[in-house]
Amino acid sequence: MRFGLLGTGPWARLAYGPALLAHPDAELAGVWGRRPQAAADIAERFGGRPYDDVDALLEDCDAVAVALPPDIQAPLAVRAAEAGRHLLLDKPVATTVSGAREIARAAEAAKVASVVFFTLRFWPETAAWLEERKRTGGWQLGRADWLGGILAEGAEPSPFADSPWRREKGGLWDVGPHALSMLLPVLGDVADLDGSVAAVSGAGQTVQLALSHASGASSTCALGLAVAPAASVTRVELRGTAGAAELPEGETDAVAALGHAVDALIASARTGRPHPCDIRFGVRVTEILAAAEARLDGARLTPGRD
Repeated sequence: MRFGLLGTGPWARLAYGPALLAHPDAELAGVWGRRPQAAADIAERFGGRPYDDVDALLEDCDAVAVALPPDIQAPLAVRAAEAGRHLLLDKPVATTVSGAREIARAAEAAKVASVVFFTLRFWPETAAWLEERKRTGGWQLGRADWLGGILAEGAEPSPFADSPWRREKGGLWDVGPHALSMLLPVLGDVADLDGSVAAVSGAGQTVQLALSHASGASSTCALGLAVAPAASVTRVELRGTAGAAELPEGETDAVAALGHAVDALIASARTGRPHPCDIRFGVRVTEILAAAEARLDGARLTPGRD
């Protein structure tokens, strides 16, 4: 499958470029970015050639891999789908519900395959743990904590710390999708967006989510990008009739996980069978996060609050 890489930032250099270069069934046809020299540098390193015109790149590939901020990703993903190109997208697919739904409509109309990259969903050990929890069933409570410190004062330098969209949207939109990608497959969809999503903000730009699921289960998420390094944690815990289960700790290789996402996209394109992490799932994650953001905005705007 010939891929066009859209984006030239750290995630393109550190994950997408290496993953496409290493994959035996993928070829990097070309690179487009908003900075032509950066596109040339990535193409020289990982293959293909730089493109100044995104539509010209779409003509020369079978699929796109998108490593761009979500609200730049969304309209370009629509253009790629309308051109008949399969979609390997990053989370969140957009930060507006309308933007996410536009991608889904375009993908459905063009009958192209789509996969949204949630890192842990494509890491074999994590995926196996999740499938076993789904088979067990009977879960009544879930908890997912994704707390990082890349935006904390005095934090170790991170290539992602200068990302304007992360600084604007914070942990809710950056790590919230990871938390939802682990909880929803086991506990089920939220019952409804109006009455089943609650959110409050806290110190260190943290956000606490509370969700009611259609299965009757409930879950909470603690999300943040600016906590003290000693407080950073990635944790998933489930409790139910089978007792308690916690996601085992371990290192995750994002490049290898992305390679499995490429596998999934190729398989979906060949078979026509949608992957569980397709654009429809990406839309639902966006809808839930947008509902949470609306709760936060409502709390800030409500008169008379202390």
